[in-house]
This record gives sequence, structure tokens and C-alpha cells, in this order.
Amino acid sequence: MPEQRAPRPCPSPPRSTAGPSGFRAAPLLAAGGRVLLVASAVLALQLGAGALPAGAATGPGGGTAVSDGRTATVRITEGQVREIGPGGTIVYPSVTSCLTVTVRLRDGGKAGAHASLFQVPGEYRSDAILAALRRQVGGRAVGAVEVKGAVGAWHPGYFTKAVESYGDGEAVPYPTRPDPEGLAAAVAEGLGTPRSVVTVEDLPDGDLVVR
Repeated sequence: MPEQRAPRPCPSPPRSTAGPSGFRAAPLLAAGGRVLLVASAVLALQLGAGALPAGAATGPGGGTAVSDGRTATVRITEGQVREIGPGGTIVYPSVTSCLTVTVRLRDGGKAGAHASLFQVPGEYRSDAILAALRRQVGGRAVGAVEVKGAVGAWHPGYFTKAVESYGDGEAVPYPTRPDPEGLAAAVAEGLGTPRSVVTVEDLPDGDLVVR
């Protein structure tokens, strides 16, 4: 099994006051007339691989990490796609400005993606991670899709065009209000699942455990 590296925490922008809905507002900074998303983080390379069988980690890198059934918990750090078999637990560490997408399979297994506003070197960008998760699920039956994390910090368009892909002079879209419906629709489209199976939930900062 390849050496695992320390997980990189999600970018941690200044927290804003939650509105009446309880959602967190997106962090913004005006600089040179252009609105930029703000985040600070220590970058670290993390484990990744291509599309793999059940229990394996996936990512643009070349590594492989497989749960052998005796390991009941799998960690999914930023930019990664992984899965665990029936009865297993997924841990998404340090979810601050990130979104997590967990696909509950009808056979009892779970596949998940940890989407980051800013790409971790060697891992999936936000505009590629849903396609990677879709490949991981393959043709297996999906029971539910759960989107959780910093809902107020995410524009649905980040799943089709990552923040890093905007050039000079291009305006980066940013959420003016939480858009759970828009995020649910974007995730459903990216995964090829019915909108009706997708739920969206804003959660406080911290590790997210999915059982």
C-alpha cells in the first residue's frame, strides 16, 4: 500500500455571520475591481488514482488505496473520490469551505467525493470531480445522493468551471445567497441521477462522518 500523506485542510476563509436561513455566506474580497474568493491553506500532495473497483481511492495521481473489508473506515481528503463497502464509514476531514458528495448505493456501499473550491495539486478540480465520482459508481443502482458542507460558499457553476479556470478579465461568479436547489441540480446533472434523490445540507466546520 502506498505511503499516505497528511491531509490538507479545506481552505479556511474568514467566517461570516449566518443569515436567517442558517447558511454561511460566501467569503469575498474586493481587489483591483475584481471580486475574488479568499482562502488560505497549507498545500500537500495527497493520495489519488484512476477509476478503480469497489473500495479503492481515485484521483488524478497514480496511487491506489484499497479497503480490504476489515478496514471499516475510509478517509476522503480534498479532491479525492473513494468508496467503501456495505457497513463502512466515510470520514471527510476538515470540511470548512468544501462540499462533500456521498452516493449511497442500493447494495449498501457508499462512494464519496470531497470537492474543494481550490484545487489540491495532483487531485481533482471542482469541475472534474463529479465526472470522477460518476465513473466510480459506474452502472450500479443509486439510492440517494447527499451533498453536505459549506453550501453558502458554493456557486453551482463551480462544478462545471473551476475557479482556477477563469482568466484575467473574466468575472468569477460567486454566490450572493445560498443556492441549495441550484447545487442539487448541478450534482444531479453531473452524476446522471434524478434530481429527486439529491439532498443538500449546510453543516458547521469540522470533520464530517457518514455512516
